[in-house]
Amino acid sequence: MSASSIIFFSIFLIPLTGLLIWVMRQDKRKATTGLFVLAFIVIIGIMFMYMMTKGK
Repeated sequence: MSASSIIFFSIFLIPLTGLLIWVMRQDKRKATTGLFVLAFIVIIGIMFMYMMTKGK
């Protein structure tokens, strides 16, 4: 993993994911659905980034 990827994860992605989890947990009716959607998006994003960096 390059230095720019580590900086991106530590400064932008981790706090944004934490904020989204907190916001989705505030909605008691659809919190579980929102968390599943967020987890799916994060997993797809990580897989895409891995595939793009693996090809270089």
